Amino acid sequence: MSIIGNFVIVFVAGFITALATGIGALPFFFVEEFSDRWNVGLWGIASGIMVSASMFGLLNEGMAYTSGLPLMLAAGLLAGAVLVELSDRILQWLDLGHDHGDGDDDEHRLEAEAFAEGDPKTLILILGILTVHSFPEGVAIGVSFAELGLEGGVPVFGFAVPLLAVFMTVAISIHNIPEGTAIAIPMRAMGLSKWRMVGAAVFSSLPQPVGAVIAFAFVRWAQAFLPFGYGFAAGAMVYLVATEFIPEALETGRELPNGGRGALVIGFVAGVIAMLPLLSV
Repeated sequence: MSIIGNFVIVFVAGFITALATGIGALPFFFVEEFSDRWNVGLWGIASGIMVSASMFGLLNEGMAYTSGLPLMLAAGLLAGAVLVELSDRILQWLDLGHDHGDGDDDEHRLEAEAFAEGDPKTLILILGILTVHSFPEGVAIGVSFAELGLEGGVPVFGFAVPLLAVFMTVAISIHNIPEGTAIAIPMRAMGLSKWRMVGAAVFSSLPQPVGAVIAFAFVRWAQAFLPFGYGFAAGAMVYLVATEFIPEALETGRELPNGGRGALVIGFVAGVIAMLPLLSV
């Protein structure tokens, strides 16, 4: 397969995860509001899948390319967590001229206001913020495709796609669904059209396919850094779960019995069970 073909496949996988974000806005075509319990459960499923894919997929692959002490893998883990933390700090430092606090709710509200006003300059700035926010997910997709075209892959439309890449694409797609819902909620309150909400949700994840292609190019052209790449993706994913997915779920479920922890745990366990096939590879 040509290198251009490889890049196209990786980009398409990243674009699929971006489209999945739009799914989160589709329920508003049929219902007035989304159940908090359902939202918390989705965040739990996404968290369980991401942690399992990171621990049993990305880290296992990283160890397979490691001889001796896994120093490069450990360095990647630390770098991934640091990137997510720096991304969060950058988002907190950015000021779009609005009176707002910190947190995901403010980020989604700013995006909703940008789409409601239709200001191109603000939308470009929002895209820059989203690039920082979505880059770790894109990296995870790109790194998981490191063995694209090699023997042992899963046949997908005639291409040998690594099983890990399939799982990571599905995992991040599932994560993006509640993210899309969170984006659509303030837009609905502002009276934006349903299709505009879907478009905005997809727009929010467009940096992911770009990040996937960049990461894929890096690990294919610098094979010696594969352990670092796998560790980086795993560190970013686990840190995202700990600092964003779970807090977002608990914030959404704060009015539920026991703060929504029951729905979160059930969702998390369901996500882990869904990833069990990965343990056999």
